[in-house]
Amino acid sequence: MDTLDLLLTRRSVVAKDMGEPGPDDATLNKILAAGIRVPDHGKLGPWRIQVLRKPGQAALGEVLARVFAREHPEAEERQVELERQRPQRAPILLAVTARIDPHHPKIPLMEQQLSGGALCQNILVASHASGFVAQWLTEWPSYHPEVRQALGHDAETQIIGFIYIGTPTTPPNERPRPTFEQVVSEWTGPAA
Repeated sequence: MDTLDLLLTRRSVVAKDMGEPGPDDATLNKILAAGIRVPDHGKLGPWRIQVLRKPGQAALGEVLARVFAREHPEAEERQVELERQRPQRAPILLAVTARIDPHHPKIPLMEQQLSGGALCQNILVASHASGFVAQWLTEWPSYHPEVRQALGHDAETQIIGFIYIGTPTTPPNERPRPTFEQVVSEWTGPAA
């Protein structure tokens, strides 16, 4: 598939609709190598990627279940179990984080954040190019300090999101996309 066709056919697949196989080690390493080839003004490399295979996913699931049950004492056991299973929906889970320097004298905050977004997008595209599907999610765990701490990060580190990678269990459907008329315009100079 040529590059433009690859980009035009890439789409996210819901994590719960993924199954085995996931990428093997060599393929995953290529996906991650493509991920880090992003614009990075000042070569800050503010992002990190943690790979969670099934044992790591189960351990994170226990953290999520514990936090959710404590914060939602009225929750039914099935709801707690959903949280336990949340990180275990695909063969591979990536936790993507960034340590942004809001006071950097030369690199604006937005550029550091966008570099992390570009890294996630590269991972999605590289997963598709490798014959897998992926979904980039944040959800509540990305914003919870106990989840960040459980993953070994300090308060200055942000979870950009979790990327699930696997094989679709059903063929993905296309979703509606914005039209050119909605998002593209040509600028020819300041309005008179």
